[in-house]
Amino acid sequence: MDKFRYAWRGVDRRGQTLSGHLDAVNKETVISTLREQRIRVIRIQRELNAPKWLQFKVKKRISKGEITRLTRQLATLIRAGIPLLQAFDILYRGESNSSLKLTLESIRQEIEGGTALNQALRLHAEFDVLYCNLIAAGELAGMLDTMLERLANHLEKSEALRATIRSALVYPCAVLGIAGVVLILILAFVVPAFQNIFASFGAELPWLTRCVIALSEGLQHYGLWALTSLCAAVWWLQKQIQQREPWRRYLHGLLLRLPIAGPLTQQACTARWTRTLATLFAAGVPLTEALEAVQGVTGHLLYQSATRNIQMQLIEGHTLSHALEHTHGLFPSMVVQMCAIGEESGALDHMLEKTAEHYEREIDSTVARMSTLLEPFIMVVLGLMIGGLVMALYLPIFQLGQVV
Repeated sequence: MDKFRYAWRGVDRRGQTLSGHLDAVNKETVISTLREQRIRVIRIQRELNAPKWLQFKVKKRISKGEITRLTRQLATLIRAGIPLLQAFDILYRGESNSSLKLTLESIRQEIEGGTALNQALRLHAEFDVLYCNLIAAGELAGMLDTMLERLANHLEKSEALRATIRSALVYPCAVLGIAGVVLILILAFVVPAFQNIFASFGAELPWLTRCVIALSEGLQHYGLWALTSLCAAVWWLQKQIQQREPWRRYLHGLLLRLPIAGPLTQQACTARWTRTLATLFAAGVPLTEALEAVQGVTGHLLYQSATRNIQMQLIEGHTLSHALEHTHGLFPSMVVQMCAIGEESGALDHMLEKTAEHYEREIDSTVARMSTLLEPFIMVVLGLMIGGLVMALYLPIFQLGQVV
């Protein structure tokens, strides 16, 4: 079999970073060879038989869905009584994503060296603070299998929530995108042909036809420049938003004030916030520490700031329901009431779980209503676009027939 040259970087048992090259049939052979030398692989890349300036690294990313699947599989294996190291061996052999295989191998070597599972996971960015905190709580309480089950359920429900929102946006975006491409092609190639025919009439054209012809000429002369400028402006704006927190905060606040997207965003953030807090609190994590992990789970700056304020008020001695009342309407009154009931009855985690389920059902019904209303709305928009274009092109021909 042909051998390829691989560049690798790893860490030995003393913590020193090593690197080098190795000729092998595949990546798995390189990993096993280095593993025999007690070297934990951090990165491995096959070298191409090409000049260095042509070589580039393509690393397959690890998606949230793969992390969810991995968690469910690990929970099932641990629940079945399989030792942790053997469970990671099974997961490694059954994984097809090379990046995830490398991560599994690295975690296994860390555990084999005496590191706790949560500490081994913290070395990899794919596992966030929430994930690692739940694993740490499970290891501390001696109920890792139960905690993995809860974590898998939490990730699956979060993934289902994202999929629901994503599926509601795919259809209208795809239809409008295709319609936009078809409209540009008609303006660029079909309208000029009709324009030559209209020039032979020698009569004044209707205003609608003149508008379409002007739009077609503008697209032909300035279309490429406008597209380049638009792409550059979008790129610049995206960079500025990433670098400037006040801009992101303003956009997040604006999103909450939009007619349809605002309530849907609030429901989604509330569902994620309450479900995550319920999962952490049920795992025995103290409420203030749980709020530390919940801060970034919504991906919304206003909710992140509100969570920090809630955490500070809890440290000062206030109750969670009292702190939620002073979030300037970010959390609906139902969340405040459910938390107050949970605090009075001693079942806060159960009340938070019920609140999350309620808002997840609300999101499902909102998305269903949006999908039902969007389809006829899109049809009307497309009908006006296509109908107006056809009318603009054929109206001069009809007028000429009346004159004749």
